[in-house]
Amino acid sequence: MRENPYREDREELKELLRQYQNLKQGRSHSFLEEEAFERIIDYFDDKDNLPEALEAAEAGLEQFPYSSQLMIKKADLLLATRKYREALDVLEMAELYDSSDINLYILKTDAYLALDQQAKAVELLESALRLFEGEERLDLLFELADVYDDYEEFDKVFDCLKLILEEEPNNEEALYKICFWTDFTGRNEESIRLHQQIIEDYPFSELAWFNLAAAYQGLKLYEKAIDAYQYAVAIDEKFDYAYRNMGDAYLRLRKYKEAIEVLEKVLELTRPEDVIYEAIGHCYHRMGNYAQARFHYKKAVHLNPDDSKLHYKIAVTYMLEQQWQSAVKQLENAMRIHRSVPEYNLAMGECKMNLNQFKDAIQYFGAVVRYKTKNVAGWEALIRCLIKAEFYDEAMEQCMAASKATEGKPVFLFYHSAVLFIMGKSKEALVKLETAMEKAPRLLKKFVEINPSILQNNHVVDIVARYKKGKKI
Repeated sequence: MRENPYREDREELKELLRQYQNLKQGRSHSFLEEEAFERIIDYFDDKDNLPEALEAAEAGLEQFPYSSQLMIKKADLLLATRKYREALDVLEMAELYDSSDINLYILKTDAYLALDQQAKAVELLESALRLFEGEERLDLLFELADVYDDYEEFDKVFDCLKLILEEEPNNEEALYKICFWTDFTGRNEESIRLHQQIIEDYPFSELAWFNLAAAYQGLKLYEKAIDAYQYAVAIDEKFDYAYRNMGDAYLRLRKYKEAIEVLEKVLELTRPEDVIYEAIGHCYHRMGNYAQARFHYKKAVHLNPDDSKLHYKIAVTYMLEQQWQSAVKQLENAMRIHRSVPEYNLAMGECKMNLNQFKDAIQYFGAVVRYKTKNVAGWEALIRCLIKAEFYDEAMEQCMAASKATEGKPVFLFYHSAVLFIMGKSKEALVKLETAMEKAPRLLKKFVEINPSILQNNHVVDIVARYKKGKKI
């Protein structure tokens, strides 16, 4: 056994390079074997000295003109220098001497792809698959999958990966890749069958359990997905992506407490991410624990301060607690990043209205209907604010503008009627109410919210009673 093989190899390479330089300069030199030229080429290639590597390949081929190995190395270098047609010519020559080298087909594929000849690359690899088996066949299938990806034949990418896993069920690279392509192609049922078979043979493959779970999740079978993820984390308790996806499945089932538990596990296992804190915040939000929701949203903001949506979510938690001023501060942060988002303007208008700052509120609601003219919620908020501010003439004008902009949504007839009643124009108001009830009696509650005492008006009660018969309000 050699004491220091690395040092000996280095000395040997040094001597080969010296002999090679002597050859180039026409000085006396030892005979260089074919393998020596291969090592010299690799040395220059590793140093990113492609011209010198190419020169060494040429020199080697002068000595060994029938060496397919040296031809393949030369073709590889030509590809690296973007001489694709020259590379193909060299590879054609190499194939005459040895057609059993897998690198021949892989390099040819690279050349065809570089020349935008995907069909030729596919044809070559499909024919080559019949010549190889074992690891080499799997390498060709991976290569073919990449070609199909480039060719945008995405179902065939899935087919290649499926073939690999049928031959080698525990192939990690294929297991990782097929998860993405299952989701991308929507072939979840096939993926479920494939991974169930793999699990039968390899019950402790955490990747197979994960892929099975992801396929169930793709079909919205969240309970089954969770069961499979739990097997994955039982095998590998540090499998953070399984916890992450399990958290999403629990969220979809509205099992917020369980979602929080697994998402907190993700935070233990990986570097903190804003999306995880945001998801935990969302869970607390839906559970009505607004203080905890804010706490986690703020952690997310700390990691991603330029995400306006996070500032908005914090504001919403304050709004739900009627802490209008605190909500305004968060909305100002959101709007410094993205000013014209309708949801932010709508929320800001709501806060300003509840702070009795009506002119500001009207301005924000006005911005919403400018950005999204068909947005019913924006028009409703604007009209309600104008009524609350006692700008009745303007409210009536906006009712008509809203009706026109939203192609006659009946809700604005109810608002129009409510404004007319407030202004003492009862006859016109009753006509509007009658029309509104004909079109959408279920929206009566919007009318009543403006002025609950209106139900003491006998004429209004008569109209409502007429439409109650046989129609749900």
